[in-house]
This record gives sequence, structure tokens and C-alpha cells, in this order.
Amino acid sequence: MTTATAPTRELDPVHADALHRAALRVYDEFGTSATSPELHGRVQEFAGTFDGALRVRMRPVDTDDGLFVLRGLTVDDTAIGGTPSSWATAGDSAAVWDIVMLLLATLMGNPIAWEGQQDGRFVHNIVPAPGHESEQTGASSSVLLSPHTEDAFHPGRAHLLMLGCMRNHDNVATTAASIRKVRLDEADVAELTQPLLPILPDDAYTEAQGYEGAAAKMPTLFRTEEGPTLRFDPAYAPLEDATPEYRAAYRRLEKELARVSVSVSLKPGEVLVVDNDLVVHGRVPFTARYDGTDRWLKRASVRVPGRRTRPRAEQHEHGYGQAALEAHAA
Repeated sequence: MTTATAPTRELDPVHADALHRAALRVYDEFGTSATSPELHGRVQEFAGTFDGALRVRMRPVDTDDGLFVLRGLTVDDTAIGGTPSSWATAGDSAAVWDIVMLLLATLMGNPIAWEGQQDGRFVHNIVPAPGHESEQTGASSSVLLSPHTEDAFHPGRAHLLMLGCMRNHDNVATTAASIRKVRLDEADVAELTQPLLPILPDDAYTEAQGYEGAAAKMPTLFRTEEGPTLRFDPAYAPLEDATPEYRAAYRRLEKELARVSVSVSLKPGEVLVVDNDLVVHGRVPFTARYDGTDRWLKRASVRVPGRRTRPRAEQHEHGYGQAALEAHAA
């Protein structure tokens, strides 16, 4: 893993203030950040008032790095309260920031949520939770969260993933690696573009794990005119069912992703935006204290309308029965 600096985009104070004031007005009107068509309508209305310079700043990721860190927003460590003990107890903790995230997501595309995750909320609280330390989910802490595509099991997964930092006293790093940076020979690429293995639902989707339909097989890599994209989650891919050649190519891909991986230690107010078709992300291990001071991120998922970076065959997958909710239906 390298310590290379992640690309950044800076919000000027005028735009940062406009985002915060808009979020406060939405929160004052609804008193919550919980999902409702009316709230999303107001978010979309306010997003439509922002000037062109902010829209340019919030354009989707457009480099082979596949990510950027948005800077310029600030978080009051006291005002947001203690880090929740789990997503289930978070409720409306730092709810104004949920709305800031929705505004940013709406500027880039269409925010999405999942009926089967965090009660269908569009902004998730990512905090360590007692009893989940060693899982391969955002609630873990003591183990390496393996590099993965967000919601890789589902054809309707986000195009963009946003991680907004509320608190990170211990400088816990998010890891990220772009498929556009790796070096693979043509034989490995040929292996990994075959639809040979499924990706199973992760432990955050217990209902999906009980789905009875046959698991769809999918390629790990996909060629586009702009370059390769990937769909990758080794913790939930049954590699033991693949051929020796495929497993060897997959392991070489893992090593290459580790080689080009960068470490991003977010500061409060910073937002990491990741292209979910180019970049796999994870997290280094840390020791959770469960005293209200642990790392706390807000997560939002975004679809970019009209984007074509995935195989057309994905349209026929069942998604293990999971339904994605759109904030702004067409």
C-alpha cells in the first residue's frame, strides 16, 4: 500500500456555507433526515439552486484514480454528540450532515438506498459495533476490511460511493485501489472477463443471504471504451468453485490491487468520493473503545443516470430479492 496523496477538490467558503444553510433549512422543516418523498423533493429543489461552479466541483469522478477527497466543510465535534454505539441506535444523530450528504449526492446523480439495510435510510452511519469486530462489514473494527466493490452482489449497486467523516480521532485509514492502475497480462484479463463465479450477499444483508434463487455468475473485469471496470468482493466470492487458472488470475489481481492501493485518512468534514466501478475500498484494523469517540462516517450511494460501465447481462440478475430505492425517481 502506498501513502500517495489522494486527488482533492476544494469547496470555497461560500459554497460550503450554502450547503450547510440549505441542509439546516431542510432539517428545520422536517425535523429528521429519515426518508420521505417530501424531504427528497426539498433536497432536489435546493440542489437546483446551487450555481454552476459548485456543480462543476461536484461532477462525478473523472480520472483513472477513480476517487477524490472533497474538502472545505467543517464538523463541530461537540455539536454532533458522541459516536453512536451502532447504526441501529444512531437514529437522527448528526442529521443535518445526512442532508448535506444527500445534497452532494443529488448534485452528482441519484441517491439510492436499500430496503434491507439500515432501515432503508439513504445515508448510513458507519460506526464500530460491539460483537461485530471481526465481520467483513462496516460495523467491524479489529480486522482488515478487505478491498471490495460496494454491494458487489447486486446489479443495481451504486456508481459512486460517498464517505463523509464525522469523527476520526485515531486517523483510521480507508484504503482504495483503482483497476486502471494495475498491471495484468492479457491471459489474466481473459480469465477474469469470463462470467464464472457469483458474488454472494454480504453479512449486512441477512435477508438476501436466505434467497433461494440460483446465484448469477458474473465477470470480475469488464472492458469499456474508457478502460477496464471491475466487480470484486473476495470475501463473498466462492473461489473454491473456480478453475485453478481463474483462481491464479484472481490472486494476481488481488496482489496488484494491494500494490496500487492508497491510504486515505479522512479528517472531520472531508468527503471521500469513490467510483464504485473503478475502485475497491476497505479499511485498516483499529481498536474500538465504544466510549463515544470512535471513528464515525456517513455513507451515501449514488447512481449516475445513463452511465454504461457494466455488462448488459447484469440487467437479468435477480439481486437476491433486494430492492434499491431511488431518491429522485425519473
